Amino acid sequence: MDTSTHHNLNDLFAQLGLASEDAAIDEFIARHHLAGDQKLAQAPFWSDGQREFLKEAILDDSDWCEVVDELDTLLRH
Repeated sequence: MDTSTHHNLNDLFAQLGLASEDAAIDEFIARHHLAGDQKLAQAPFWSDGQREFLKEAILDDSDWCEVVDELDTLLRH
């Protein structure tokens, strides 16, 4: 039985303390981009708390890591 929690982008943005409506997410992605090999958590547009959450989500392979990876990909397009 799969007891893991599957989060989506709306959940992630809410967790990060950002507006989590689809239009707000689209606007955020349109305004923010990652350069080359820059890690998501190193981007200058995050607060210290947001940066730490993103870093830990990946390092701990938490139930947030898939949606954090999705955000990383979206910010590279």
